[in-house]
Amino acid sequence: MGITEELADDLARDTIAAMEQLGNDRLYVEVGKVLGASSTTLQEAFMTSIRVRLAERRGRKFLEATVRAAETGEAAPEAPKDLSAGH
Repeated sequence: MGITEELADDLARDTIAAMEQLGNDRLYVEVGKVLGASSTTLQEAFMTSIRVRLAERRGRKFLEATVRAAETGEAAPEAPKDLSAGH
């Protein structure tokens, strides 16, 4: 991982932690704007890291809920529809 990606990922992790602490789920947008004012390269790497990390969290929560439902006999959560497949 290059210096840009490393810095962006560190900032993304810190931003997600601050989002949780502050209860502000859009803080990353503001941080991205600040980065874009001085380095679009760092902004792009940061936004990629944010998207990947937030997507991983959503996927993990879905997986945990699905496993919990299977263990308890409850209805499993429904995955979002795949709009890219034309369904």
